[in-house]
Amino acid sequence: METHLKDLFARFQEQFGSGPGLGPSSGTCLLKVEGIAPAFIKSLFRASAALYRTDPWKRLRPGHLFGIRIGKDTDWSNKKQLFPCAQFVGGDGGDLGFHLFKSEQDAQKMTGVRETVRVPNVELLRVIFEPASLLSPPNKRMVRSLSLEASGPDRFPVIDVARCTSTGGLRFRNSTLEELCYVYAFMKAIALVHPLLEWADDGALRRGRLMSFEPFIETVDVQWPPEVAKGGDLVAVTISHPPGQVYVEKKLVSTPPKYAEPPKEELPPVEALANWTTLRKCAMCEKEVHGDQSLFCGRCRAAVYCGPVCQKQHWKETHKSICGLYQAMMEREEELAMKIFIFPCFVDHPCKWLESVGLHQKGMWRRKCSCYSHCPFGLLPSKASTISESWGSLSDGEYPPDSAFPNYLNGASNPILLSGWSEYYSLRSLPMTSPVAAILSHPLTVYHILTALVISSKNRLVKGKEVIVHYLGPAGELDWMPAFSEISHLLNGSGNIQIVMIGPEVPSNLSGTVSGISGRLRVNLVRGIYQEQASYLSSPHAVIALNCGLENYGSWGGALELIKSMNVPAFFTERSEISCANAKQVLRGAGLQVTHPVTPNPFRSPLRDQIPSSNLPSFSNGFVFGVNT
Repeated sequence: METHLKDLFARFQEQFGSGPGLGPSSGTCLLKVEGIAPAFIKSLFRASAALYRTDPWKRLRPGHLFGIRIGKDTDWSNKKQLFPCAQFVGGDGGDLGFHLFKSEQDAQKMTGVRETVRVPNVELLRVIFEPASLLSPPNKRMVRSLSLEASGPDRFPVIDVARCTSTGGLRFRNSTLEELCYVYAFMKAIALVHPLLEWADDGALRRGRLMSFEPFIETVDVQWPPEVAKGGDLVAVTISHPPGQVYVEKKLVSTPPKYAEPPKEELPPVEALANWTTLRKCAMCEKEVHGDQSLFCGRCRAAVYCGPVCQKQHWKETHKSICGLYQAMMEREEELAMKIFIFPCFVDHPCKWLESVGLHQKGMWRRKCSCYSHCPFGLLPSKASTISESWGSLSDGEYPPDSAFPNYLNGASNPILLSGWSEYYSLRSLPMTSPVAAILSHPLTVYHILTALVISSKNRLVKGKEVIVHYLGPAGELDWMPAFSEISHLLNGSGNIQIVMIGPEVPSNLSGTVSGISGRLRVNLVRGIYQEQASYLSSPHAVIALNCGLENYGSWGGALELIKSMNVPAFFTERSEISCANAKQVLRGAGLQVTHPVTPNPFRSPLRDQIPSSNLPSFSNGFVFGVNT
């Protein structure tokens, strides 16, 4: 009788334990993984929580298989993708989670009508979101001791690898550190892209039928957490549905998608905006509305509306398909905010911000608001006779002096490599109350691209040679030449840089002039369209366009065609992630593949911009990406 009860209890556990059809794991705990750091466990739980909040199980069923490609095959120990196929389980019953398979064939073999089918000698990686009460004692202690983030209401992820033996039994083991890195990248990427799936318009729907999606493929860029061995590098993650799908051109926010019902998603609530004093713009009708009278989507908290009627219409036509994507981008607010600075970094009105730091209508700062918009770029009335006056008469020590870095590396002549604003401010002994980063973002972004991202140019600089940069679309920076002199000082006695600024905003009377800002930096100004002027210019080692707005300007077509034909490294910055996503589509349409993935720019402006119709994080030079690298 005792043996009978034991067998019955075992079958009960297998039927109702963690993960439909696979039963509970045994003895696994992330703290037992060789080489794992507690900080990485926290990152895994944060990524799990971010994915859980996007609720993929609303629409996804085990029959919806996804192809996965994370980085290059050579990035992994066996020179191949670890788990190139995924499915979400629990949407039609059972515990919520997802499975990663070593092949699409394994996934198809193990996908049953209602639960996972046991197939001998097939291994899969599982992430199951369990109630805290059902966690094993080691996992409970781990959650408590590390104060790990819950994914949902009292739910936590359990990660293990399951294998069915030849006799039908189950064996479980801990994931390796490498496998956990793979899972981390997948969770970060799928949270961004699964909301973009669109229902296929395949005629009448029948009860019990698996809803199908339009073929889909998207590549996103995931930053490894600093605590793993891969450091601060980024990795390109491609998600496709069905697996093996070939890329089909599409823009994220243009054509409204087609929907098949059911399922029917509820319209999210709207909430009132607070602490906004300036005009906003409705994302639907583009009507201007006072900040404190505007509303925003209660789910993603990004889209701004003049009222519930526009919100309902926008949800039906466009926003429903990208709300989850916006939500994921909004969750990066804290990560992108630069809290090291001790001055106001949120700008709802440029003039008021400048007044708050005592720089309104002074020196180079005149280009940070519209008060001098009547004056052509590059032709601000010059009253500055000293570098201090150019910086708005900031006090000594609050702006970078027009001088070299004394005794850097004992006088060795090598370009100074910077990791971000903290290191730069420390080298220049600037107080964190100084707002100069808001202007220095442009020259230091150029320098960062040349020294950290363009390897060929970096080698030329080290060898003391000249690097030619074609700088496209200059505007306000035409009045910031004193700030660009900092590039010369950062070269630290090695190499030379010639920047050719080309664009229609260059005044006619300045076109053709050369400004020798300092001994190692020369700036040429050329008025006109890049593709029309390029044949008259020296061939570049790099092309750079800051805050380029690729998605908005039809005139980019000829310039991109030229960049493709020259096959030289070209780098772009955009203010927000959604602009980067759309810019990538434009580049692909021009036959250019993004070879340096979208990454937050360490020298982005600390000032967060106001986008009239959205609350998405936006910074001047916020994100950088490149082609032909």
